[in-house]
Amino acid sequence: MANKKVVVAFSGGLDTSYTVMKLTQDGWDVYAACANTGGFSAEQLKTNEENAYKLGAKAYVTLDVTHEYYEKSLKYMIFGNVLRNNCYPISVSSERIFQAIAIARYAKEIGADAIAHGSTGAGNDQIRFDMTFLVMAPGVEIITLTRDKALSRKEEVDYLNEHGFYADFTKLKYSYNVGIWGTSICGGEILDPTQGLPEEAYLKHVTAKEEEAKLKITFEKGEIVAVNGEKFDDKIAAIQKIEEIGASYAIGRDCNVGDTIIGIKGRVAFEAAAPKLIIEAHRLLEKSTLSKWQQYWKDQVGNWYGMFLHESQYLEPVMPDIEAMLTSSQRNVNGTAILKLRPYSFQTVGIDSPDDLTKSKLGEYGEMQHGWTAEDAKGFIKVSSTPLRVYYGMHPNEER
Repeated sequence: MANKKVVVAFSGGLDTSYTVMKLTQDGWDVYAACANTGGFSAEQLKTNEENAYKLGAKAYVTLDVTHEYYEKSLKYMIFGNVLRNNCYPISVSSERIFQAIAIARYAKEIGADAIAHGSTGAGNDQIRFDMTFLVMAPGVEIITLTRDKALSRKEEVDYLNEHGFYADFTKLKYSYNVGIWGTSICGGEILDPTQGLPEEAYLKHVTAKEEEAKLKITFEKGEIVAVNGEKFDDKIAAIQKIEEIGASYAIGRDCNVGDTIIGIKGRVAFEAAAPKLIIEAHRLLEKSTLSKWQQYWKDQVGNWYGMFLHESQYLEPVMPDIEAMLTSSQRNVNGTAILKLRPYSFQTVGIDSPDDLTKSKLGEYGEMQHGWTAEDAKGFIKVSSTPLRVYYGMHPNEER
């Protein structure tokens, strides 16, 4: 009888390396699949492929879903100015969903009997992977050796070494998850709520020659089309350009404390120059191009969109409905946002937009009205005060 097929979501790390080798030794035909959402370099992908075959994989494949990730999620996070707890750009957590979708799709294509991943039982990723596989690949077995056997790092390393595979899996003080939408950093001082990370813990440091510089990001219907006047058809390339510029000032560092899907609090540091700059530039442009109620309701919907993404609810049927509203809200979000960059920080400067509502002919704030008279203004104020005058006329003792 032919061996059963298992697709391993392969990152090249210790847990997935152990999984590939152990399942191979147990008689499975292992298909190692690395789903790339922009966090792997070409060199890392080449090393992953080489190691997958050394570990015994029957086949290896890189599933590049970076542009799919942008089209189906990232652009909506920009439309919604999504920052979890007004802080974290939901970087790695949103990427995991699309990695899981790619793995499930591949498993169905090759007729796999099982899908395996290396998540532990203590984090969010196990939920993101399992839920996606259960929905997108029903009936396919899910294997999680690290979680189910509660394996220690030493047990996994010893097993790999005993079977002839040697790699540097030394547990470092910090662990990093690098993606197109930011890098999360765990471990070290993050475990102590009274401390922040030292300079050496970050991957990107100040290299900018200028003490200050302006960054101009141009949007059309909410999407980036130019950076400092350079046009981009490829939105991923535009994000990477902004990341390159912002990272040279070490912009986008922060630390987030939030609720995990499983109910405990979690603390994570991150560096995310591009997301922070893009979202604040986009928000600045929206302040001048959206109506008051467009901004209000989009903020509510954007917050829900980010929460659903974080909590593994991307496949919830309401998500396309939210995306439709966010897309509609962007029809007049056109123009250039101007930011000023300096080491470790930035500030918003202004916008240049053909849809700038502050250019109304009806009046200039604090200067002169053109669309109403002084008597109109006094009448408006008097009518607007009516509910308060009614209430305090009936309850004079409650005056504040």
